[in-house]
Amino acid sequence: MPNIKSVFSVVGALFLVAAPSFAQDVWITANTPFVELDLNDQFFVIERNPDNDAVVPAAFAKTSRACPPFCVQPLQVADGVETIAELELLDFLENAAQNGGGMLIDARTPGFYRAGTIPGSINLPFTLLTVGDNNPFLEPILTRLGGVRLSGGGWSFADAKELALFCNGPWCGQSPRAIRNLLEVGYPPEKLKYYRGGMQNWLMLGLTVVVPET
Repeated sequence: MPNIKSVFSVVGALFLVAAPSFAQDVWITANTPFVELDLNDQFFVIERNPDNDAVVPAAFAKTSRACPPFCVQPLQVADGVETIAELELLDFLENAAQNGGGMLIDARTPGFYRAGTIPGSINLPFTLLTVGDNNPFLEPILTRLGGVRLSGGGWSFADAKELALFCNGPWCGQSPRAIRNLLEVGYPPEKLKYYRGGMQNWLMLGLTVVVPET
């Protein structure tokens, strides 16, 4: 399997945000040539690769991976959690994330994130959301997401942010595990969205990928 970092570095060079390609004939929808975002103190343009001969990077072209751990995930990861696709994710970024009410979470381990991710995402590895007394990261993370620790030991998520989570695709269990961990501590399912397609579908559609600076 090709080194995923080198693959994504190439992808990132091809898709790094710049001025939108006005002359391109590969729009996102018939009415949307590109999407502009101002997120996390950065400006992004999400568009599709205008090269009609572009193909999915080799690292994401494999049809079979050992299961476990790379097992096909269900369409609905948990009761009450909405499963979304690309257009719904773009709407989430334009509205909930851009106005500060939501966050796009890349739930993959850092190596994947550093190699390339969806513009505007924040890396919150599923491993940091493990529920238990031995995880010192969980409480500060939940607080950052808008949770409030209650005197009885539980959590209030009345003002918590709406989250959309993704990982490597329909065969990746990292974001489903993150979602289930959040539900276990009481995060409201209606405030969680699951982008099941993940990087697999994002790349398949030629959408912009960024390589984080840090």
